[in-house]
Amino acid sequence: MADTLTALLARIGACRLCVETPRGAPLPHAPRPVLRARTTARIAICGQAPGTRVHASGVPFSDPSGDRLRDWMGVSPDEFYDDGKVAIVPMGFCFPGLDAKGGDKPPRRECAPHWRAEVMRHLPGIKVMLLVGWYAQRWHLGKFASSSLTETVADWRVIAARQGGPIMIPLPHPSWRNSAWIKRNAWFEAELLPFARAQVRRALET
Repeated sequence: MADTLTALLARIGACRLCVETPRGAPLPHAPRPVLRARTTARIAICGQAPGTRVHASGVPFSDPSGDRLRDWMGVSPDEFYDDGKVAIVPMGFCFPGLDAKGGDKPPRRECAPHWRAEVMRHLPGIKVMLLVGWYAQRWHLGKFASSSLTETVADWRVIAARQGGPIMIPLPHPSWRNSAWIKRNAWFEAELLPFARAQVRRALET
């Protein structure tokens, strides 16, 4: 590896691709990459991109979505933010801005192609990957991702049983906007979350 992980994270922290060489309109504010990782991490949380609160705080999932995700995982804040065990590596490292309806825009298109494979190579100990949202599922599952988030998450047993790498568990985004989705899909809380919590706990305790 050309870089240590520390050096790679420093390069990411100084990244200005989405301002200086954007694919489309440039990022409308100064870049502030938000991610956490150490080479000893056992769990990778692969989300979408920081939101407005995380952009302000610089702390990943420091918002109600983070509270819900920690509940889904069955972990305390101290466990969640132990980057020696839990890596937080979103598809886009910077807040992408808001769309016309006030929701977050998709992750920037420059980020994952430039950085993602290199980051993941520095995380050889990952046992469980939580694929939070469609963008992470499409990137990491490739042809194994279905045509919609619901179909992909519903196929979690087949995805988690795949051999040859970390256990991948697809999840919807923990935004409270998805509360109706969770109510419509009762199997998510009844079946998927107990499995996810068991895998997370096993990875944390190894």
